[in-house]
Amino acid sequence: MTGNRYLEALRTQSPRFESTLRSIGLVAGTDATVLITGETGTGKELAARAIHEGSSRRGGPLVTVNCATIPDDLAESTLFGHRRGAFTGALSDQQGLVDQADGGTLFLDELGELPTAMQAKLLRLLENGETRAVGELGTRRVDLRIVAATHRDLEAMVEQGGFRADLYYRLSGVPIELLPLRDRQGDAEWLFRQFLEENARGNGVAVPRLTARATGVLRRYRWPGNVRELRQLAERLVIFHAGNVVDVEALPPAMRSPSQCERGGPIAPGFILPEGGVDLEAVESDLLRQALAQTGGNKSHAARLLNLSRDTFLYRLKKFAIE
Repeated sequence: MTGNRYLEALRTQSPRFESTLRSIGLVAGTDATVLITGETGTGKELAARAIHEGSSRRGGPLVTVNCATIPDDLAESTLFGHRRGAFTGALSDQQGLVDQADGGTLFLDELGELPTAMQAKLLRLLENGETRAVGELGTRRVDLRIVAATHRDLEAMVEQGGFRADLYYRLSGVPIELLPLRDRQGDAEWLFRQFLEENARGNGVAVPRLTARATGVLRRYRWPGNVRELRQLAERLVIFHAGNVVDVEALPPAMRSPSQCERGGPIAPGFILPEGGVDLEAVESDLLRQALAQTGGNKSHAARLLNLSRDTFLYRLKKFAIE
């Protein structure tokens, strides 16, 4: 990883996430199309930048487009450009983002929000490198690599007809899933200390000190905003509590909510641990089977029912040899 600043920024102590970072490093050196999936705040843009930085295209442009921010009626023109007179208001030729990325990498963030009409054009670009601006008669070839990212479940969107199956399979040849922070064992507390120290050093102030109660809340919290949320909390505490002791009351109310405790929420009302105990592995295996049965075998949906990432769910299926 040495020398790739973006890959180094995705720091971790989790063996599973270390494995993901090694995969990013390996795929970066190829010219393969990559699909990065993961919840909001897990570092998808950093991963995309790491892939570009580690590739032979690093000297070329990295053009980033957030598909969620492009109005549907401007999507084609924004991505592929237009020619003068192609439509009302097209007073001159306009280069699209695809052309701007020629020789480099096009990063399509929030791919799940791409308008359906644009998905066919993107597929053509992926398959033969051809592009055509609005109002242009012929096609042109461009030389670029596409890296896409989304927090959406594209597999479920395909099943529901919201995303083209052929485009999904073309994109998902090299998938990279970024684990949520709650599945990166030990990382939350370790990263939080680093962010506190870095923010305090950058602001020239003393590091806040957390009480045992506050530290316990941090450990149990599920971090729905992932590393981004963790970093922002560290920055906030340094600004408002530099050098002071931080107790539970200084933490955001959402962090103290029982619904955000570890493992997805409070224990179901009425459940009492039998005196003789339970076989925890048998319970876990049964829950996995129930989730699959309820979702008709849809692994992505079943994982969501158990509040697990798809990667974690598949790992546990393999652990219990569940087909």
